[in-house]
Amino acid sequence: MKVDCAIIGGGIVGLSVALQLGRRQPGVRIVVLEKETQLASHQTGRNSGVIHSGIYYPPGSLKARFAREGNRSMIAFCQEHEIAHDVCGKIIVATRESELPLLHELHRRGVENQLTVTELSAEEVREIEPHVACLRGLSVPSTAIVSYREVCVRFADLIAEQGGCIQTEAEVRELRHNDSSHTLETARGTVEAKFLVNCGGLQSDRLALGAGLPLEARITPFRGEYYELVPERRHLVNSLVYPVPDPSFPFLGVHFTRMIDGSVHAGPNAVLALKREGYAKTDIDLRDVWDTLSYRGFWNLARKHYKEGFAEAYRSLNKRAFVKSLQQLIPEVSEKDIVPAPAGVRAQALLPSGALVNDFLLVHGPQSIHVCNAPSPAATASLEIGKEIAEKIPQLRTSTSVHFASNVERRTSNVER
Repeated sequence: MKVDCAIIGGGIVGLSVALQLGRRQPGVRIVVLEKETQLASHQTGRNSGVIHSGIYYPPGSLKARFAREGNRSMIAFCQEHEIAHDVCGKIIVATRESELPLLHELHRRGVENQLTVTELSAEEVREIEPHVACLRGLSVPSTAIVSYREVCVRFADLIAEQGGCIQTEAEVRELRHNDSSHTLETARGTVEAKFLVNCGGLQSDRLALGAGLPLEARITPFRGEYYELVPERRHLVNSLVYPVPDPSFPFLGVHFTRMIDGSVHAGPNAVLALKREGYAKTDIDLRDVWDTLSYRGFWNLARKHYKEGFAEAYRSLNKRAFVKSLQQLIPEVSEKDIVPAPAGVRAQALLPSGALVNDFLLVHGPQSIHVCNAPSPAATASLEIGKEIAEKIPQLRTSTSVHFASNVERRTSNVER
């Protein structure tokens, strides 16, 4: 297959790039290559479904801009295409005196990020979330929820309407580049592309290195484990309830999220995954373990955060400890109120120093762009990330693109509906 642009990865970012490139350059020949049998099988299909506001991210960062603009564009997309969503808002609460300065700083950051953010007393929080115990809180009304799998279904349909091609079960096994094109050896044959976009998520660093980029950062996988409230206890949460994040730890802490299907999920914790796409505690891949343990950046991170790491691992193995964390937000929650829910794995880029790459990382190579760090809020910001990447792709001219879609297999039905 000869194409103008090959996009590796059928998650929400890869699909958005295909959609936005097709809009920007009508008639261009695009193929999306996904190794699984279903699109959105990993990070996209296993996240909490939150359309984030952008309150957490440093003003001026790509995350802050893309989340703010992505919140608006994703909600508008859902409205236009009649995708079920709910702009339910979020409450961030301080449960200890030491968290109050952090809550005030979040308020300042939210205002600087051009968001509507309101400080709340404990009584005002209880008017919104009657079962939450706290000292003070913040209301972030622009936060929403959706099923990103459903968003991907619509993305895939629109890509097909534009004449694009989506292939599943098409794992990229080898990459070669010459002066004029990329050659991709996939499980379904050879693809030659003028331009390459790597949206490989948990495999993005390996793909970038395979393409010859001198990439410094490496992906370190963290599994986020969830529970969900049993149906008769869902009334404990009306919308989204988050703690004030610990500034010394690069994750948001366990929280409650009402999903678009009405269920309420609690979590996640953050434990090192022993397999990049391993969603059970028993999932182990020796290559993935070696890549993590042989990378000095992991050990530098471990030295900085070993106490938090042990606490997260203990909470992973001990349901009572997990519930104790939840009770800091909603004291009424007990062990019998929660049951295990599907886990996810976050692809987090890590530098040799042990510092996490906190912003989106887009690396440019010869006739290629590599998305080498796109953790949350990447789903929220997917339309904006796709637009940004599409704008950086040079004009790809072809004389045969009009007939492309009819000459290749469309696999857009392979999204779990």
